[in-house]
Amino acid sequence: MEASIYGKRIRAFRKLKGYTQEAFARELGISVSVLGEVERGQRQPDEELLTQIVTVLQISRSELTSK
Repeated sequence: MEASIYGKRIRAFRKLKGYTQEAFARELGISVSVLGEVERGQRQPDEELLTQIVTVLQISRSELTSK
């Protein structure tokens, strides 16, 4: 999947769940700059980060990847 689509969906779910970028990055154990790059589609999240994201957001991977 294209990185920008992941980014848009991650941002949308993050906001839906009430996380700021700072709080979400802290939960994931990554920097805000890395999260920003993922959300802007400049960085493709690896499998480990995707697993962390869906766990913290309490969504399924299919929710994140469906169009």
